Amino acid sequence: MWGRCAAHQNAAMTDVTVLRSPPDPDHSTEAGRRHPSIADKIRMAGQARIGAVLLLIGTAAAILWANLATGSYDSFWDTHLVVGVAEFQLDFTLHSAVNDALMAIFFFTVGLEVRREFAIGELTSWSRALVPVVAAIAGLALPALLFVLIAQGSGEAHAWGMVISTDTAFLVGALALIGPRVPGRLRVFLLALAVVDDIGALTIIALVYTEDFTPLPLIVAAIGLAGIYFTRYLRGGRGPVYGTLAIIVWLAFLASGVHPTLAGVAIALLVPVYRPNRRDVEHALDLARTFRQSPNSDYARAAANSLRESISINERLQSAYSPYVAYVILPLFALANAGVVVSPEILMGALRSPVTLGIIVGLVVGKFVGVFGSSLLLKALRIGDFGPGLTLDRIAGGAMLCGMGFTISLFIVDLAIEDAQVANEARVGVLAASVLAFVLAALIFRISESVRPSHDTGLTLVRPVDPARDHIFGPVDAPYTIVEYGDFQCEFCLKASGSIQQVHDQIGDQLRYVWRHAPLQRQHPNALADAEASEAAALQGKFFEFERGLFSDQENQRPSDLLRLAARLGLDVDKFERDLTSARVTGRVQEDILDAEAMNITSVPTLFVNGRRHVGPYDANSLIRALEQANAPAASPVGVPGAGA
Repeated sequence: MWGRCAAHQNAAMTDVTVLRSPPDPDHSTEAGRRHPSIADKIRMAGQARIGAVLLLIGTAAAILWANLATGSYDSFWDTHLVVGVAEFQLDFTLHSAVNDALMAIFFFTVGLEVRREFAIGELTSWSRALVPVVAAIAGLALPALLFVLIAQGSGEAHAWGMVISTDTAFLVGALALIGPRVPGRLRVFLLALAVVDDIGALTIIALVYTEDFTPLPLIVAAIGLAGIYFTRYLRGGRGPVYGTLAIIVWLAFLASGVHPTLAGVAIALLVPVYRPNRRDVEHALDLARTFRQSPNSDYARAAANSLRESISINERLQSAYSPYVAYVILPLFALANAGVVVSPEILMGALRSPVTLGIIVGLVVGKFVGVFGSSLLLKALRIGDFGPGLTLDRIAGGAMLCGMGFTISLFIVDLAIEDAQVANEARVGVLAASVLAFVLAALIFRISESVRPSHDTGLTLVRPVDPARDHIFGPVDAPYTIVEYGDFQCEFCLKASGSIQQVHDQIGDQLRYVWRHAPLQRQHPNALADAEASEAAALQGKFFEFERGLFSDQENQRPSDLLRLAARLGLDVDKFERDLTSARVTGRVQEDILDAEAMNITSVPTLFVNGRRHVGPYDANSLIRALEQANAPAASPVGVPGAGA
């Protein structure tokens, strides 16, 4: 059975009358059992909202400044900065300093995210990546095609790059403001789409909007990039080396004629990214304990360095630069580029301009049809993994949000259009399209949530039990099913599993028990690692044995404890360690977490009896009564019978 030692069984069997599932997922009386991923998402959404609001403020300020004091706006951003020594000097305007230098940092953070997603993120699994990748490609191609068809007689059809890209900052911020109640899977889908979208936009900037190309400086850039790659092997002092080489590469790109912001992407793609190694984390903890026992500066420095080095430099740099990008660089970019002079003449010109119309149709219609249409086709053909919660109505709202092309759209306006009046008309089109996409997306989300059927409220199991996927104890075709969303460090989950074991003892093979992950990462620091470790054990056919080991010793679940448990169970420890950081394992746990969010599971254990959410006591007698009252034929559908994981 999935149970545990006798002492824990006895503990689970006592005081069963007080073992209760939360009466309401939003009003649990046990605050310590709240799912921390919800709090983390709220915090992240709050940061995204602040960044989007600052970007909006920068845009509004630029428009007001340009219209109230046109001369001062233009003259300010045309102010020259000269930096250099003797004959080696760089002459920048403030405008180009923002667009060429500061935006290189923005594209650097984009490159870091691209690198991370392909190495250890959502784009490592082809089944999960297929849908956003196809949607992103369609969302790049169709807007460009529509723009060219509309603007082909204007002489500006070559500026089709203005409509290809989605503004990730606005996308995430808008989703936090107007998105659905449980946006988890939609957010993952849109972020993966945005990564591919950014890759396409950056490639097009490099290939289409690079002028006066001089190849020789790129040799210097290539040498600098090689140095950046090998810097990872230095034992210390990597920061200054990375910084120096990054400046050299940026200057080489500038001298070559390739837009220097692309240097940021090239550098980012060579920055190491990896999941924290369990042994490195354990070493850092040992050094921290040593410092605690004997506080001195040497031990403190060693502990801090070890802890820092256990996290990849990619993730450290993202954490360090993201606030500056969101709160400083992007608002400054908006202030420097969104200064559209709005006069009756310009507005009338924009209304008649095929460039303005092409941008609005490309971004609003092209993005929506490309992203939503391709997703609809894939779903109809049953290609790719959508997952519970990623419904077509939510994809429709997200697809409309993709029409908010702002940062890169304005960036390409500056690169592609020389005529000042046409550039103004193009900026009007970008701003109008972004506003229109936001309003339409809000309307779609509002209608979607208001007509959402009652079965999508978390009362029913959104992902049917699948013997090929789920960890099942008992016959896969048993008439009764209990699905538990739980956490291996949660004492209530321990007691619930004990109660379920008693149920099995009484009704035997009429019951199948399914475990799914909902780790309380904030209350239980080892919970996520435990879940991933159990999945690594499952790849060697020992899921329930590993579960039993975790439940039998909830106080000792450090990385070294997990490795010892794997060895004690006779697992191939080297394979177990490799699997701990594999995309298959991490993706499997993430799927369960997103399923839990889609059902508004905010506390554990949360039980589903024959597909219906169980509310009330979860002692053995109560669960048996719930099973008897359930309609047995309504049990979660199963596939072809076979052995569980």
